[in-house]
Amino acid sequence: MNNLVIDLTHGGVKIAVSLAKKGKNVIAYDIYNTLKSIDAKMLAIYNIDLIQLADLADFKGDMNVIYPIHLPLTHEEIISYNPNLNYTFQTHHEIIGELLKDWACDIPKVEITGVKGKTSSVFMLKEILIDENPLILSSLGSILYEDGKEIVLKRNISITPANIKETIDLAYKIANPVCQIADGIVKSENLRKYNSAIFESSLGVSGIGDVGVLLNIAEDYPIAKGRSSASEAKKQVFRCKTVVCEKEAFDMYYQNVKHDKVNTFSLTDSNSNLYLKSVDYSLDETYINVAYKDVKTINGNAVSGEMDLKVFAPGRHNVSNVLGVILTALTLEIPQDKIINGIKKYKGIPGRTNKKQIGNSIIIEEINPGINTKAIEESINMISNLDDYYVAIGGDYGITCEEIDEGKVSEFLDSQNCKIILTGDVGESISHKMSKNCELVKNYNDVYDIALKNNKNLLFIYRSDYRKLSQR
Repeated sequence: MNNLVIDLTHGGVKIAVSLAKKGKNVIAYDIYNTLKSIDAKMLAIYNIDLIQLADLADFKGDMNVIYPIHLPLTHEEIISYNPNLNYTFQTHHEIIGELLKDWACDIPKVEITGVKGKTSSVFMLKEILIDENPLILSSLGSILYEDGKEIVLKRNISITPANIKETIDLAYKIANPVCQIADGIVKSENLRKYNSAIFESSLGVSGIGDVGVLLNIAEDYPIAKGRSSASEAKKQVFRCKTVVCEKEAFDMYYQNVKHDKVNTFSLTDSNSNLYLKSVDYSLDETYINVAYKDVKTINGNAVSGEMDLKVFAPGRHNVSNVLGVILTALTLEIPQDKIINGIKKYKGIPGRTNKKQIGNSIIIEEINPGINTKAIEESINMISNLDDYYVAIGGDYGITCEEIDEGKVSEFLDSQNCKIILTGDVGESISHKMSKNCELVKNYNDVYDIALKNNKNLLFIYRSDYRKLSQR
């Protein structure tokens, strides 16, 4: 059988090489024409030929097509190049799940997806699992924690499914250094440094998780040129052994899914397995009380109870993420005191909800590649007294699959009784649709100076990869 790996931009090279190492016949199609020379050399080393789809006419027999979930081609379009082949199809997520099906069966593994809150939830859960030396893939990089210390394996790495395997391979190299002996080079004994794993994924999960977490479908944006959607892609979470899912998302999109172990959480619905009984919001420390019932654990048990917690979660969307993390921890059978202490240690992360003091001004940052209409509304609504704040909104386009509904955002901003500053490509575009006159600044750094000069606090909502802004 031939294995055709499509899309070398989003992890296809890693997938192709991994299959070739297992003795599979592999060919590849660089649909976006982005292949780097170093990756081309790697493919050549493993005898992986690059083809165009028209070249399928030269093949006979079986063809397994491995493609990303957001591929802008249908199965029928691929088949049309040679209808005589016997086709099977697998997503990148599915092939990674197959490659890793026997990996680390003795440690808890969590895969996290959702439209919003993924990275924040990864690092909240990291605080709870810190004693288990978690191995992490997130939008902030591949990271290993050993005795509480952070070991960065790779900083600039995407959260495509292939990079789950890349993260595991990087951790293996750390744990198994190459040793020189008289007869040649051999690897040392396998000394695994992690006892848990947390993987973030943008469009579904691979299925290797003991727990698959779906935080929300805040906006069901289209993918694959409108042929599919975020909710359809994220349905892959139900391939995990146990699932934690926001109840509202489950009720709207997945009620027909058959799965024996689904736990739901909600801010308002007491019929969920875990729900919010009470909350006292604060920009510094929010107090919450949650109740949980009949939570199905990875070990086949059911747990119920109640819990009081303090956490950095200044808005409803932040608290919803907290509920998802708490339910995940309960599903893993982590003791209550460990959950409470871990959640309390979480203080936000750069590039998500982050609070700091500059001079006399409080600065709240929401810098995130996934900022959209709903996120902007939630961020502004978490400030109880906007009279003390300037609100700066802006960012970059073309960095995620989803884009902003500028009409809805401009309508919402027009209704707000506060000073609004717009910046970046996003800010400039929104300014043309607003009725209210807002200050437009070219350089996002200037919004800090404007707030400080006028002795105002600042809510800074910026749609970007934080790594682009981290040097200011």
